[in-house]
Amino acid sequence: MKRLAVYCGSATPADPRYVDLAREVGTTLARQGIGIVYGGGKLGLMGAVAGSAMLAGGEVIGVIPQALVNREVANYDCELSIVSDMHERKAAFTRLSDGFLVLPGGVGTMDELWEAVSWAQLGYHNKPVGILNAFGFYDGLLAFNRHMAEVGFVRPAHQSIIMAEAELDLLLTRMEAHEPITPITSMNPDTL
Repeated sequence: MKRLAVYCGSATPADPRYVDLAREVGTTLARQGIGIVYGGGKLGLMGAVAGSAMLAGGEVIGVIPQALVNREVANYDCELSIVSDMHERKAAFTRLSDGFLVLPGGVGTMDELWEAVSWAQLGYHNKPVGILNAFGFYDGLLAFNRHMAEVGFVRPAHQSIIMAEAELDLLLTRMEAHEPITPITSMNPDTL
């Protein structure tokens, strides 16, 4: 993996562990020679990931919609691409990265995560989707994903799309070993 799209919050939670985690991720990725494609802002976890990666000499590409340039305080210190909207932003994340790494975040992070998963199911990409479940932040989401699978809304062939680990090194190892799934577009319609 040469580059990962890193999805995380633009907010700064009161608990300092989250910003510390983001900084650790940015530094680790840079030291491992893995570039970052991210939301292009200087605030919150996004800013912490990008700033620490750049300090460690890593490649950082920011992709930010015009409407958020001032709101998220665009990071002109990295290679910055200003796009027209969120759809163009997420398409750029997919085009520029070799996988998706999800850190704690809010609604925007969830939107990006589920689109990466949905696009994998549909065959729009065959890249790994990894959740860094630090501090048990995503325990509820992972339980809900298992529930969707148990009920039958996630096909058996797609239950391995989301990889989740509490430790970054283990998650990166799993993502590196990623085996593409069979997308819906390649399945026999009679078995759907």
